[in-house]
Amino acid sequence: MKKFSYTIKDETGIHARPAGNLAKLAKGFAGTKITIEKGGRSVDVTKLMMLMGLGVKCGDTVTFTVDGPDEEAAAAAAEQFMQDNL
Repeated sequence: MKKFSYTIKDETGIHARPAGNLAKLAKGFAGTKITIEKGGRSVDVTKLMMLMGLGVKCGDTVTFTVDGPDEEAAAAAAEQFMQDNL
């Protein structure tokens, strides 16, 4: 299991477009589960509406947990996605 935290820098937070792209990225790692946690609530990033329902805003720190056979690659890809897009 891999974990990393990220502080959102995008002024609009996690909105529809980046949420959809993050979900798509996560679906590319079959058998590996990526979850995001904010304020004690944790959701699977492939669940688009639940992800957007977290209400992640600029300045919020979220924690990702990646578990599965491709966790190293999936964690690296998710972290890079966050740095590039949010």
